[in-house]
Amino acid sequence: MPEKTQHWTDSLFDSVYALYETAREYQIAHRHAQLASAQAEFDRHKPHEGRIALEGHSAGYGRPITQEPHPDALFALLRVYNEAATEMHRLYEEAALLFASGAAWAVRSVQLGHTPPVVTFQTDQYDSPVQHRLSVTGLTNYAGADVLNASYELLSHRLAASDHAVCLAEQGDLLDHEAGELHDAVDTAMGIADSAFAYGLLAQKAVSFVLLEPRRARERERALVRAEAQRTESTAPGDAQA
Repeated sequence: MPEKTQHWTDSLFDSVYALYETAREYQIAHRHAQLASAQAEFDRHKPHEGRIALEGHSAGYGRPITQEPHPDALFALLRVYNEAATEMHRLYEEAALLFASGAAWAVRSVQLGHTPPVVTFQTDQYDSPVQHRLSVTGLTNYAGADVLNASYELLSHRLAASDHAVCLAEQGDLLDHEAGELHDAVDTAMGIADSAFAYGLLAQKAVSFVLLEPRRARERERALVRAEAQRTESTAPGDAQA
C-alpha cells in the first residue's frame, strides 16, 4: 500500500519538530554530562590513602613504585566527565542553533509565499548543515511577537558576547580590564545553547501561526472537492429500469 503523501504544511512542521527533538536530545545529554562532571569533582570525595606497588618497575635503587589507585581513578573520571560535558555542550549548542534558525527560516519562507515541504540548509565543506539567520519580522498580527523578539534579542546578545570573547582571546596579552571583559563575555556566551533552544520553541509556535492560513486554504480546497464529488454523484443518471 503506497504511503500517504503529506501536505507541505504538515511535513514542514514535522521537519521543524524533528529539529526540536534533536536539540532536546542533546540538551538532556548535556544535563546528564554536567551532573556526572559535578559528581566527579575531587572535593566531593574523600580519596582513600591505600597504596599499591607495581612490580617490575623501579623508582630508583631497586625500590618498587607505589601508587594510590583511588585518587588516580578520581582524577581520570573527572577528566573524562569534563571532556564529555564540554562535547555535549558543543553538540547541544549546535543543535539548538539549527533548531532556532530552521524554525525562523520556515516562518520567513511561508511569509514569502513559498511552500517548502521541509526545512532546507546549505552545507559547509564537511557536509554539515549551516544555520540560517535567526531573525523573524512581519508578525504584526501574532500575539507572541513581543516575546519572540525579546528572546531573539537575548540570543543576539549572547552571540555578540561570544564574538567579543574570541576577539579578546586572539589579542594575547590583555590588560586587567580586558581580562575582566573576556571573563564576562565567556560567561555570557555559555548561555547560547539554552537561549537558542528557548528561542527555537517560540519560533516553532510562530511556524504554527503562519501555517494557519495555508492549512485553512487546504481545508477549503478539500471542501470544494467533496462538494463537487457529491454534486457529480447526485446528478449522475440512475440505472436503467427493467
